[in-house]
Parts: sequence; structure tokens; C-alpha cells
Amino acid sequence: MRFPEDVPQLADDLVRLRAHRADDLDDLYLLCQDPAMQRWTVIPVPYQRSDAEFFLSELVPNGWRAEHGERALAIEVDGRFSGSVSLHGGEGGVGEVGFSVAPWVRGRGVMTRAARLAIRYAFDELGWQRVIWRAYVGNWASRRVAWKLGFRGLVVVPGEGLARGVRYDDWVATLARDEEMAPQGNWWAVPELDGGTFKLRAFRPTDAQRVQEACNDERTQYWLAGLPAPYTLDDAKGFIEGRLENAASGEGVSFAIADPVTDELLGCVSLYDLNNRLNKGHGEIGYWMHPAGRGRKVMTNAVRLLVDHAFTPIDAGGLGRSRLLLLAAVENTASVRVAEANGMHRIGIARAEGPTRDRPRDDSVMFDLLVTDPRP
Repeated sequence: MRFPEDVPQLADDLVRLRAHRADDLDDLYLLCQDPAMQRWTVIPVPYQRSDAEFFLSELVPNGWRAEHGERALAIEVDGRFSGSVSLHGGEGGVGEVGFSVAPWVRGRGVMTRAARLAIRYAFDELGWQRVIWRAYVGNWASRRVAWKLGFRGLVVVPGEGLARGVRYDDWVATLARDEEMAPQGNWWAVPELDGGTFKLRAFRPTDAQRVQEACNDERTQYWLAGLPAPYTLDDAKGFIEGRLENAASGEGVSFAIADPVTDELLGCVSLYDLNNRLNKGHGEIGYWMHPAGRGRKVMTNAVRLLVDHAFTPIDAGGLGRSRLLLLAAVENTASVRVAEANGMHRIGIARAEGPTRDRPRDDSVMFDLLVTDPRP
């Protein structure tokens, strides 16, 4: 293909894809100073103007001229260069998509629109049958674009990614020509909910030390026997990252219980098992408390607020559940009281259900609550 003569122009009502031009240089250079761009892509660091000049004058044109080279398209928004989306490979009808977007247009859906235009071009004009997306594990912005576009079958490939001599784990997913370009499953939002004497919010990296303190607490360790012992700061960081994974996969939602004034972490309340296909519309409640939050009825009220959110329809911003389950060890009277105070119904005893460290497994009280049940 000839460059730029054979480069298509693709557009919707916000985004235009076109050939890169020499006058994109300043904005391209500015984009490549962005910390997120440097963290999640393979561009040189530090990034020089000469790197931008080489990209525009050599890499992009040569990519279009090669039979299965990288076909890079400039993203233009409001007349300004705002990123790139590329298609590379294509042998046997399968190729990859890659993209980057400038900070000055983020939050407007630009990347999703641009990638959609490019992928549609790959299917309709290049004859591709399947597109592969990949990103380093932790690049949540890229993963969300892939989710919006309907990429499926996400897996983690350890050590697959390589940038500047360092190996990273990759997320990989694909989209076939005949598959709907729309989200598959839920990516749950974690809104901030006001509980008066507390608030529920998303976990943050700065919560790690308080998570570590809570999960090293003797009582927490006793009842949650699956926790590492001792519970390290790295364990806490992994837990917080895992809350992002649960929400993104649709599996669950976890809220940090926080002081409304200081924002200090007081505990955690979660809803799990939201992808259960046999019990669609169900979910299981779980929780733990930092010692500083005990004795104030915070957990009882936090569960109440979570239940309200869980029973709120999805189109109204909730989780759209119809039945909630809660299990508490028979002897864990504090946890049992939380369930009873929220109007949950005892439905039986699950014998030897609860894992323990150095004693026979605990029997657990099983509670449930239907959306139609009266509640306190």
C-alpha cells in the first residue's frame, strides 16, 4: 500500500482516523511524555523529539508499505492529533489491535470509538476474521476499552509482554468478525454511598496499611482462616488489586468502609458470586472489620447499605440482585448478629463448612434475604 495515498479516512461524529502527518509532531511528542503512555507501551524512555520524528517519517510509512506491517492511524478530535490506533499482522485472517490516546481527550470515549472504527475496517476491508487485543496486566484503561468492544475469552499469559528489556504478564482476549461489538457481562461500578457515620467507597492503594492491620488482627485471623499468616503489606496490595479484578470480571463488588471525615479505612463489605449462572440474580455477602471500627454498629449499617445497593435495579445504578446469601460460623456471634439485625432469615446449618487453621472445620449458619422480604 502507498502512504499516505492508500490510508483510509474513517470517522464518526466525534473521532476521525487518518494518516499521520508531519504537523502531528508536537502533539505526538507531548503525548509520549505522559506517564501512563510510558508505563503501558514500548516507546523509548526518555522520549525525545527525534523519536517522534522517526515514528512519523519512518515507522508509520514503512508499516503501511509492508504486506502485514503495522497500519497506524492517527486519531483526530476537534481538529487536533490525539493518539493512534494500529492494526498489525493479518496473516491467515488474524491480526492485533493496539492503541494510545492523549490525556487531553481522555474520559470522552475517544479510544473506544477509534478502536471500533479501526476494527470494523479490519473486518470489512482487510478481510480479517479475528482481532487480538493484549495489554500488560494492570492496564485497566485498556482493558475497559476491550470490554466495551466485546473482546472475549480473557486470559493471563505470564511473561508474555516485553518493554525495554523487562517482562510483564499480559492480558489477552479476542473478537471474531461475527461477534457483537458490545460488552459481555458486567463491569461493576463502585459508587460512593453515604452511611451517615461512615461511607462506602472503592478501595484505594493508600488503604494497604490499614488492610494489613485489619487482616493481621487476631480475631480476623481466627474467623478468616484462609488469610495468609502473617498478612504482609504485599498481601494487602494484592487484595486491593483483586477488588478491581472482581468488579471488571463481573464476579463481585467490594466496598471499603471508611470514616466520613478522615477517610480512614474501617473495614470491608463485599458481594460475591455474581456470575453464578445456576443462581442468576443471587449474591453472597462477606465482610471484615478493622479493630478501630468495632463496637459502633458500623458493620450492621454497612451491610444494610450494601443490601440496598444490591437490590437496586442495574438500570438504576445498583446490582440488580433478587436473593442474597450470608454464611457465618455458628460461634461467631458478632457476625451472626449482623445478619439478624438486617432481617436475614436462618435457613439452616452448613456442617463443617467454615475452614479453620488448627481445629475441626466450623459449622456455619446459613442466612438468606429476598428482594421481596420486609427489612428493618
